[in-house]
Amino acid sequence: MADDLALAPRALTDAVGTSNGPVRGYREDGLSVFKGVRYGAPPTGLARFKPPARPAPWSEPLETTQYGAPAIQSGLAPGERRTSPGDPPAPDEPASSEDCLFLNVWTPGLDRARRPVMVWLHGGGFANGSGGAAMYDGGALARKGDVVTVTVNHRLNVFGYLHLGEAFGPEYAKSGVAGMIDIVQALEWVRDNIEAFGGDPGDVTIFGESGGGWKVSLLLAMPSARGLFHKAIIQSGPGLTAKPKADAAEVARQLLAELGVSTPEALAALSTETISHASVKLPGEAMRLYTPVRDGEVIPRDPFEPDASPLNADVPLLIGTNKDENTLFLFSHPRFGAFTEDDIAKQAKGVAGERADELVAALRRAYPDYSETHIYSAIGTVSGMWGNSVKLAERKAAQGAAPVFMYLLTWETPVAKGRLRSPHAIEIPLVFDNVEKARNFVGRGDEPQRLADQMSSAWLAFARTGDPGWPAYDARGRATKIFDLESRVERDPLSEIRKVLHG
Repeated sequence: MADDLALAPRALTDAVGTSNGPVRGYREDGLSVFKGVRYGAPPTGLARFKPPARPAPWSEPLETTQYGAPAIQSGLAPGERRTSPGDPPAPDEPASSEDCLFLNVWTPGLDRARRPVMVWLHGGGFANGSGGAAMYDGGALARKGDVVTVTVNHRLNVFGYLHLGEAFGPEYAKSGVAGMIDIVQALEWVRDNIEAFGGDPGDVTIFGESGGGWKVSLLLAMPSARGLFHKAIIQSGPGLTAKPKADAAEVARQLLAELGVSTPEALAALSTETISHASVKLPGEAMRLYTPVRDGEVIPRDPFEPDASPLNADVPLLIGTNKDENTLFLFSHPRFGAFTEDDIAKQAKGVAGERADELVAALRRAYPDYSETHIYSAIGTVSGMWGNSVKLAERKAAQGAAPVFMYLLTWETPVAKGRLRSPHAIEIPLVFDNVEKARNFVGRGDEPQRLADQMSSAWLAFARTGDPGWPAYDARGRATKIFDLESRVERDPLSEIRKVLHG
């Protein structure tokens, strides 16, 4: 019977005109859903590595009822997909492809009611992921908050961030930021078309997790994105900097040597698989090799280093992390559960130098029930995502032009016998109110839904008003919303740890 339902024809919407051509979505549980809406031409052949072009216009309505292809994943061939508990694909997501410039829309009505719009930028660093992950289904948020939700696919890894300007000249000057320009073009599509889908182009919130949070951080410093969004949310992904041009040019030089090509035509003639496989053979961490470049034009400066870019100082910001971010990354480590005091000392020395002992002592006071493994993980969390989120919030608040709101999720998932505690990505199904799509990650029982009720409501309030419902963050009070079964606002949480790390 389930198979029969899955194969049942969907009721199509009326045709909706867009700047590229008309589309038809489908109706589902009170929403109109449009999946796989093309916003860019295929970035293939000699268009590979260049800024996106507009798609060829069409006149007959296209059925947009299935997700578009996700981008090629780092080091993989077309069609291959890398997954994690924080980013499982939706059951109907197609194979990956270089032809990936698609977006998805969930709307309560095609009535020009000018609802708030929430545009999601997926995680996976700049290497992996897609807007079609199961937990990113925007239906629950759209229904609950009477908002229009949008998710976006764009170029990733070597195909989105290979800086070829020095090697191939001005025509390729923007290749190191092509994936970010894709996102800008998607936001331009939202500006030009979302009113026909019931949304307000003057009330757009961008939000993202992990690499998606870094994308949000960068958009805050990109002149081409100015005016395309009006509020921003960074979840476990503070992006203080972009890649220096010289470093990016050296990566490109090494890859071209690895591939044995020296002209744009020769590079364009190579297969997707050849380029993808070669891209991860270079020395260095694959996740960090191909990231957006501070090119001086598209990204003229680091977004939050040494201070916040003034470009979008007037845009309210919501930012935060989960208590135990690093457990998700360490869980597959063969020594997870067996890290020692020596490991802790070495890790702490690497991030706190002469104050390493102070950092460990402060963490033990903050988390007296933590094992050596969880203290080891906590060092990476507080020095990385949490510490950088605090820096970003401080620098945003220092501008005094728009509020910044801080949160910390401390609820612990019971999966994996509780060993993950409050890991990276655990907030995604809570924010999207998609608990039932993520039971393998959030666990059984009613606790996850209690958190989802709180977090999704706060995100929707912020998208609607610019205020999630607690005091703004500043260097004096450091008000932070602690999300747990019994949530609260706390002044300067983990202050002892912050002072050790930041002085």
